[in-house]
Amino acid sequence: MATAPASSIPGPKTQTRVVKTGIGGLDDVMSGGLRANRLYLVEGIPGSGKTTLALQFLLDGVAAKEPVLYISLSESLEEIQEVADSHGWCLDGMTIRELIPSENTLHPEEQYTMFHPADVELSETTKTILHDVEQIRPARVVLDSLSELRLLAGSPLRYRRQILALKQFFVGRQCTVILLDDLTAEGRDLQVQSIAHGVLLLEQLNPEYGAERRRLRMIKFRGVKFRGGYHDYTIDRGGLTVFPRLVAAEHRQDKALSQLSSGLPPLDALLGGGIERGTSTMIVGPPGTGKSTIAAQFAYAAALRGEKSALFVFDESRNTLISRVSGLGIDLAGQIDAGKILIQQVDPAELSPGEFTHAIRRVVDEEQVSIVVIDSLNGYLAAMPSERYLVVQLHELLNYLGQKNVATLLIGAHQGLIGLQMNAPVDASYLADAVLLLRYFEYRGEIQQAISVVKKRGGQHERTIREFSMSSGRIWIGEPLREFRGVLTGIPSHDGSPDTLQRADPK
Repeated sequence: MATAPASSIPGPKTQTRVVKTGIGGLDDVMSGGLRANRLYLVEGIPGSGKTTLALQFLLDGVAAKEPVLYISLSESLEEIQEVADSHGWCLDGMTIRELIPSENTLHPEEQYTMFHPADVELSETTKTILHDVEQIRPARVVLDSLSELRLLAGSPLRYRRQILALKQFFVGRQCTVILLDDLTAEGRDLQVQSIAHGVLLLEQLNPEYGAERRRLRMIKFRGVKFRGGYHDYTIDRGGLTVFPRLVAAEHRQDKALSQLSSGLPPLDALLGGGIERGTSTMIVGPPGTGKSTIAAQFAYAAALRGEKSALFVFDESRNTLISRVSGLGIDLAGQIDAGKILIQQVDPAELSPGEFTHAIRRVVDEEQVSIVVIDSLNGYLAAMPSERYLVVQLHELLNYLGQKNVATLLIGAHQGLIGLQMNAPVDASYLADAVLLLRYFEYRGEIQQAISVVKKRGGQHERTIREFSMSSGRIWIGEPLREFRGVLTGIPSHDGSPDTLQRADPK
C-alpha cells in the first residue's frame, strides 16, 4: 500500500469556522451552526419547510455581506419569490439561478431521439452550475432539489459519482453547501447521506385533530457533538422557529432553598410553612374543588411580595379565571397590570410540546418568575402524542425549573366526583415533590370539601385532613376533621357530636 510522503502529511488543524443558519434554535441544536466549506443534506417531504430554511440560510449570508447562490432545479423564480413575500423577505443581494426545463421541451421536435436525456441534460445542468460558481464565487450555495439530479443521472452509480464530484468542486471553492431532498424517490436513499458532512431531517406530522406539527432531527454531523433527538419547530411569517429539546442537566446551578407562603396561614401550616423554591407541588382533586384557585392564591401572594409568577392555562379562559377568583379577594387583574402576574392561554390543539416548553423557558429567563403554574396536566396531556412522552418531557421540564429555583404548581383533575373510583388520566404524582389533595365528601345531606397534604419531600407537613371551602368572598380552611373516618372515600362515618363540622361563614 502506498503511503503519503512526510511532507504531504497535514499538521494540526485549526478550528473550522462556524456558519450561522439564520435560525437561532437550529444553531443551538448544531452546537453553534454549520461548519464552513462543507456539504450538508436537508431532507423532508414537500411542505416541511426546506425552501424556507434554505432562504433563511442564504439571507443570513447576505446580511453578513457574503455572495450567495440559490440553484433551483424544480421551482421557478416566481415561486421562490412568493415564498419570500409570504415571510416579508427581500431577496436583493441573492443570486437565483433557475434551471428548470422550459415549455419548449413539450414540442416533439425538441425530444431526444439518438441520446438518453441523462446524457445531455445532466451534462448541461452540471456545466451551468459549475460556471455560476466560478463566476459568482459564493460563500453559500443551496441546490434545490436532489430529486431532479437523481432522475437526470439515471443510475445510482452515476448519481453518487455526480454528487461526489460536486462535493469536491464546492469544497475547493470554499463554499458551504446545502442540498435539499424532497424524499420523493422510492425507498430511502442513503447515497447522499453517506457523502454529506451533516444530515438534517424535517418531519411533518398530521394528528387526527388540530394543526399539523413539525419536528426535526439531526441524523448526522461529523466531528460535532450536536443535540440529538427530536426538536419541534414551526413555520410562521418570518421563517422557521426551532425549539431545541430541553436538557435540564445543562442548567444546573446552586440554589438556596426557601419557602414561599400562600398568604393563608392554615394552608401554610398544612404544607409545613409553605412551598419550597425549586420544588414542584401537584394539586389534585375532582373538578370544582378549588385547585386553580389555590394556585392563583400562591401567585397573588407572591405578587404582593414583589415577585413574579406565570400561569399557563389550558382548560379555563383567562377572563373567566380572573373574574372567578376576584370574588374570593384575589386581584389577579391588578397584579397583571402591574406586571407581576403573567397569564398565557394555551390551545393544546395548536401548540407543540417543544413550543410550550420554550414559552416556559422564556418567562423564566427573561421575566425571572419565581412561580410557574401549569393548569392543567389534563390539557397538557392533550397537547402530547402519547402519555409516555408526556411523563418524560414533564420530568425534564420539572428538573429544569428546579435547577432555576422556580416553584412549580401542577393542577391535576381527577375523573369522577365522589367515591373510590376517581382516577387521573395520567399519574404524575411521583414526579412532584409535594401533593396537595382536595376532596368532596357527603355530610348530613350536603356536599362538603376537605383538603390535606399527602406527600412532601424533604420537609415536615401536617398529616391531618381539614375542612375547606370557598365562600363569603374568601378561601377558608378549618380545623382537622378528627371525628370523621373515611373522608377521602367521599362517604365518611361520624364519631363525634352532631354539630362537629365547622362553618366557613358562621352566623
